[in-house]
Amino acid sequence: MRILAAMSGGVDSAVAAARAVEAGHEVVGVHLALSRAGGTLRTGSRGCCTIEDAMDARRAADRLGIPFYVWDFSERFRDDVIDDFISEYQAGRTPNPCMRCNEKIKFAALLERALELGFDAVCTGHYATLVPTDAGLELHRASDSAKDQSYVLGVLTAEQLAHTYFPLGSTPSKALVRAEAAERGLSVAQKPDSHDICFIPDGDTRGWLAEKVGTATGEIVDRTGAVVGSHEGAHGYTVGQRRGLHLGVPAPDGKPRFVLEVRPVTNTVVVGPKEALAIGEIAGERFSWAGAAPTAESFDCHVQIRAHADPVPAAASVSDDGVRVVPSVPLDGVAPGQTAVLYIGTRVLGQFTIDTTVSAVPVGA
Repeated sequence: MRILAAMSGGVDSAVAAARAVEAGHEVVGVHLALSRAGGTLRTGSRGCCTIEDAMDARRAADRLGIPFYVWDFSERFRDDVIDDFISEYQAGRTPNPCMRCNEKIKFAALLERALELGFDAVCTGHYATLVPTDAGLELHRASDSAKDQSYVLGVLTAEQLAHTYFPLGSTPSKALVRAEAAERGLSVAQKPDSHDICFIPDGDTRGWLAEKVGTATGEIVDRTGAVVGSHEGAHGYTVGQRRGLHLGVPAPDGKPRFVLEVRPVTNTVVVGPKEALAIGEIAGERFSWAGAAPTAESFDCHVQIRAHADPVPAAASVSDDGVRVVPSVPLDGVAPGQTAVLYIGTRVLGQFTIDTTVSAVPVGA
């Protein structure tokens, strides 16, 4: 096959490209330039897609003896990921930019261009596996549960899965990938993993948002509507947050309070006890299936609401209005805008963006 290897500059994508070459495929490496801030450099292990990363990717491609290119996707990234991130926070939702990047950039814009240029598939260093069945390819968890990235790939469709290649999915551990990189003479063998939001490399999401959308004083209220504090912009808060509230009125029981809801229209933040974060039902209108769609309108599954959260047994139902999921035990701190990924066993069934949540603890309980 003709394979376009997406090379981020990290060890995983470098080894994935190496394995594609070793498997006999015709491989071309490409690094995506997602920012036009030319002076941006990695600090520690934060961020990704910087100048340093592009140089590391090029060195890996040279070591493998494959052609290498840098493609400027900065405008698409700004429109589909950064601007979406800002607008979602302004709407009182909690977005997942990594999920959006996979959906809109790596497996939409990149894959579209790859197919136009005659490539058969895009290869990445994601830890996930593809299993062929009579109904088509299925997306499954990776062998290494600690590195499994099937959650952030839940947005992929059957058509996209047909043109993807995940060489690392069956690798038992990340340590073996690093050892392999060292054996192959790849300079990124011990390079730290990237983390945090790549376009907010210092990790200060609230400060970054304040620069982009400004500040506006608003009220912090409890579940009864009583004012207990103030803030400088509701967009700087997310459901489940405890730190940085600076409340002027203590809770009657003296216990810490957490953000339960963000109301952008009134610029209000609602806080309450930790137990009020328990969610007994989630639903969303925007959904997709990673392969064959379920044949029944209602079915049992597991639901996962964060990349590193534990999956929870649940009952799901699908209708023209979207997907509704009732977990067997309440979910903790779910916010509209998050992605819920549904699993049956190790298989990723599909995903939906959470639009509404129902608390498992009514007011006054």
